[in-house]
Amino acid sequence: MKRLMPLACLLMSAKLFAITAVGGEPGEEVINTILAMGVAPPSVAGALGEEASGPYERLVIKNANLIDGTGGPLQGPVTIVVEGDRITNIIGGGTGSLAMGNIHSDEKTRVIDATGKYVMPGLINSHAHFGTPSHVFGGALTDPEYVTKLWLAHGITTIREPGSLMGLGWTLKHKQLSEQGKIAAPRIVAHALFPEAISQADKARQWVRAVKKQGADGIKFLGAAPEAIEAAIAEAKRLGMKTMYHHSQATVTRMNVIDSARLGLNSMEHWYGLPEAMFEKQTVQNYRHDYNYNDEQDRFSEAGRLWAQTAAPGSAIWQQTINELIGLDFTLDPTFSIYEANRDFMRVSRAEWLDEFTMPYMMRAFKPNPLVHGSYHYDWTSSNEAEWHENYQLWMRFVNDYKNAGGRVTVGSDTGFIYGVYGFGYVRELEMFLEAGFHPLEVIKAATLNGAELLGLANDIGTVHIGKKADMVIVNENPLHNFKVLYGTGHEILNRQTGKFERTKGVEYTIKNGQMFDAVMLREQVKNMVAAQKAREAAGK
Repeated sequence: MKRLMPLACLLMSAKLFAITAVGGEPGEEVINTILAMGVAPPSVAGALGEEASGPYERLVIKNANLIDGTGGPLQGPVTIVVEGDRITNIIGGGTGSLAMGNIHSDEKTRVIDATGKYVMPGLINSHAHFGTPSHVFGGALTDPEYVTKLWLAHGITTIREPGSLMGLGWTLKHKQLSEQGKIAAPRIVAHALFPEAISQADKARQWVRAVKKQGADGIKFLGAAPEAIEAAIAEAKRLGMKTMYHHSQATVTRMNVIDSARLGLNSMEHWYGLPEAMFEKQTVQNYRHDYNYNDEQDRFSEAGRLWAQTAAPGSAIWQQTINELIGLDFTLDPTFSIYEANRDFMRVSRAEWLDEFTMPYMMRAFKPNPLVHGSYHYDWTSSNEAEWHENYQLWMRFVNDYKNAGGRVTVGSDTGFIYGVYGFGYVRELEMFLEAGFHPLEVIKAATLNGAELLGLANDIGTVHIGKKADMVIVNENPLHNFKVLYGTGHEILNRQTGKFERTKGVEYTIKNGQMFDAVMLREQVKNMVAAQKAREAAGK
């Protein structure tokens, strides 16, 4: 019998990540346990600085190449007019640009000349943990300002927080500060994590009402008694709350993706529960006989064999599953990138942004350690990577087939674990959508309009259209040609005229609710934060 690590079990248990009884606060008991270890409590992001400006009475973005988020082709040059927090006009073609040519900056108007640059909607991260208590094993709790600035620096203007693991109250405090424009942060849509300990329908409904009253926007499930989940989904729907589900292997035999989708679930996270819904020759995963779910090397090595055990691509049950889920208006949120270390550990653990942009406590928490969720590569083999390579091929095939049949797919990064760094992991997710078979325009749509539809916010965000919120990203290079230009580190290319290698400039401005953030400055601030943390540790502070 493999020895279980009780503190690891504590930190990964929905019983403690969520309210264990009606009342209290999701995440509260985990944070209290950590504070009892002598760790400083989680901080609150600092006030805005010179990285932010606006909103303006009028903001004019002149002569831009526009990718509007609908999946339609690039249009340019266009001039976009923003008044306050809303887009009030979009003028296309040379005539419109000339008509706006006399506009200049003054105390009421900010003008940005975007000639040769690209504008797209603010990016939506549909699976974005706002820190995680597991970083305590690296020596500190997550610095919220570090996280939010990395998100904005990569063009992310909205996040769906899956579980509020640092405490629902703490998450909602940052949501409020973001909405008020007082901190440099994306818009936050906060979900509370449903407790596995709740087994009765009336208790489930009572819990949902309690977190709704506290301010939660939605519910995330990891598993619980089916009758409790059914009641919670129904109550959430009645209250106008959204629902998401990571169908853990510990409970998937009681409720798979088809089961929960039929109850009205809005989205599945990752891919657990989907292969199990298409089993033809078995009812449970073909685990090795000494498998232990709480040993994460077991958990993730066996997960790499799961798609090969389910129905074949294009088979009747494969297509039937796609059709039924689409008919239920169901969303897939795959989070491809967070598992990439499983098929290429050396590449992921040596990514270039790990040096300057990654907090040292995160790097220590990423190292193999049975205490830490996602830090399980103790003896990761070539065979493990080969199995995961096949797993990705089948998984990506399903997601692409789902998209091609008309299903909604969104972009979520799940960073903070497994060498996934905030912002950078999201851009890598965009790249992996290309690998799955998406056209770059389909990728941008998944990252913008689809995410807005999932959150019920498509009337306000998700596309660059007149009347919508001014959520936009201004990029120096064409992301449709190469998503690598969105990385905060830039992308190295050869200047054929000089014969020298140069770095692309990446995201220049991120605009949320008409408020402008200097993405270049944000990245410098993050690098300085990381360097300062390293210096403090070197000095023994």
